[in-house]
Amino acid sequence: METIQRFTHRLLPITFNHNCFKTILRTPILIRAVNGPRQPVFRPINVSPGRGYSARLAPRAGWILGMGEKKKNALPDIVKAGDPVLHEPAQEVKPEEIGSERTQKIIDDMVKVMRKAPGVGLAAPQIGIPLRIIVLEDSKEYMSYVTKQEIKEQDRRPFDLLVVINPVLKKKGSRTALFFEGCLSVDKFRAVVERDLEVEVTGLDRDGRAIKVEASGWQARIFQHECDHLDGTLYVDKMVPRTFRTVENLDLPLAVGCPKLGAR
Repeated sequence: METIQRFTHRLLPITFNHNCFKTILRTPILIRAVNGPRQPVFRPINVSPGRGYSARLAPRAGWILGMGEKKKNALPDIVKAGDPVLHEPAQEVKPEEIGSERTQKIIDDMVKVMRKAPGVGLAAPQIGIPLRIIVLEDSKEYMSYVTKQEIKEQDRRPFDLLVVINPVLKKKGSRTALFFEGCLSVDKFRAVVERDLEVEVTGLDRDGRAIKVEASGWQARIFQHECDHLDGTLYVDKMVPRTFRTVENLDLPLAVGCPKLGAR
């Protein structure tokens, strides 16, 4: 989930995987030297993969097969809306695989990517990994980007880093709230989403131990946003109609007929 920032909007660089390109030889080109005979010259060219091949599938398949991985110190890119990994259910992590070097590396990368973005939550599918893992964290620094009035209305409080594997979310109570949400996979846009005010989340921590979190307010919203990612759902799939807008227009009034923001 993207940090709500009114004055600072970071753009994520777009990178390309060089393994997605191959070199082929053209038909020979005849070049005539000065006062000499024509000689064939083969010029290599780079071509992109053919139709039906996703440039992101190569590194993702490499993760599954153990081949073609990026440099050890390189962080994965944040996957953007439209990539199938964001629109399909993620797989559960097997308990015996939680302590593996690979799973722990995925968690470490997720935390680093979330903080670098910056964001208050991230799901594994957002870095191209179809596994049911979420990380979330909210700090006083992130909260400083919004007004005290908004913090009060959102019932927002800072909390330390949480890592939940195979989370199961259950709503508690019947109260809901409507607020604008953003997403690192749909950056530079916002929309109003109705969320439950209180939820209970159970799962496993990064050491494989059972974890249970009673969340309310803004933390409950973050949990719901990230758990939606694990089911192949983006916030725009749940947004209130006619509230979608750019971050530059975040402060403009809602359209006539839209529900008021806040708890209900």
